[in-house]
Amino acid sequence: MDKMVFTENRIKVFEQMDDNSIMVIFSRRGPDVTFQDKYEINRNYYYLSGVVEYDNILVLKKKDGTCKSLMFIKPYDELKAKWVGAPKTKEEIMNISGVEEVAYLDSFDSTIVRYMQSYGTMYLDIVTKEKDQELDFVDKYADEIRNRMPWVSIKNGRPLIQHARTVKQEPELEQMRTAIDITNKGIQNILRHMKPMYEYQLESYFDQAIKYYGATGYAFPTIAASGKNACCLHYSDNNSMAKDGDLILFDLGANYNCYCADISRTFPVNGVYSRRQKQLYDIVLQGQKLVFGKAKPGVTTKELNGFLREYYKVELKKIGLIEEGTEEEVSKYYFHGVSHHIGVDVHDLADNAPLKAGCVISNEPGLYISEEGIGIRIEDDVLITENGAEWLSPQIIKETEDIEKFIKENKI
Repeated sequence: MDKMVFTENRIKVFEQMDDNSIMVIFSRRGPDVTFQDKYEINRNYYYLSGVVEYDNILVLKKKDGTCKSLMFIKPYDELKAKWVGAPKTKEEIMNISGVEEVAYLDSFDSTIVRYMQSYGTMYLDIVTKEKDQELDFVDKYADEIRNRMPWVSIKNGRPLIQHARTVKQEPELEQMRTAIDITNKGIQNILRHMKPMYEYQLESYFDQAIKYYGATGYAFPTIAASGKNACCLHYSDNNSMAKDGDLILFDLGANYNCYCADISRTFPVNGVYSRRQKQLYDIVLQGQKLVFGKAKPGVTTKELNGFLREYYKVELKKIGLIEEGTEEEVSKYYFHGVSHHIGVDVHDLADNAPLKAGCVISNEPGLYISEEGIGIRIEDDVLITENGAEWLSPQIIKETEDIEKFIKENKI
């Protein structure tokens, strides 16, 4: 993407920062590991810089209303260049990110000490910890600053970035559309090979296709859950036999340049839905369409979930799955939210305010009936627009007739 995207992302954060403050964002997510997926970097760092590289540090500084960005990077190392590749040059960093200054990491500490003689506040990307959870390296760095420079006020910069990430720019949406297109190709490859086999074997057809079509990686580990396995929301073993007569639920997504797709589909292993499977599937599908019709600026994801639950109270009672139409009865068969934000993380940081134009959310109703060995989830990605919403993944088939026809006509 053009460096102006990342410049605009930083501007959205600068606008929220106190005057006479700096923000320090580390590129790595956790402790050093010798070999890591090069895209497993701190997504907040990537969102503000566009640079995919470990051990860099981004500094945003705001003083007397003037805002500047500085990146600290590794110097060239000939031995490392031979083994793992050369780090980006200062010029490359500036061309990718649009930052005004680039320096080497060995000058980071002295530069921060100098800055904090005249800056009163330091923002850090601090992840809220559960009770008794071990501190990470950012927490330890915050403690170091407090001990060395007790006059400095440490603030959490994550809420500022969270607010900025809620609304996407058009170039970001283009990356997500590409990730969705690649995901669609992977799903089609699964359908071409759909028949009874192990879950991981069907999953492998997705893996091959998205790599072939240029995915950067996976948005998250694939769920391939057949039969009763689909009633476990985050089932991940993917090692059972998908049997003739089963449904198999796939929750999957490609990653493209750190932007994610998040799609769920539920298919008949033998290529044809039974009457009962189709009945339940169509209830879920109509629920998804209802949620889409309610999605617009000003609505919250909690409200969207409420619309779906009210719909289920009526529809599940009609088919005799529940008796009274109560919240408790619905919760037995539907026990998660219908929406979350999507972006550079599959569960993207968002400010939890009512939806705004430019938000991208999931729409993922489900039903999980363990006593019948049936779990169904249908998930698509949705862009909130000025007047409503837009499907970002309409090309991924989900009507039962279309799915059966595709399997019949394209089976290898």
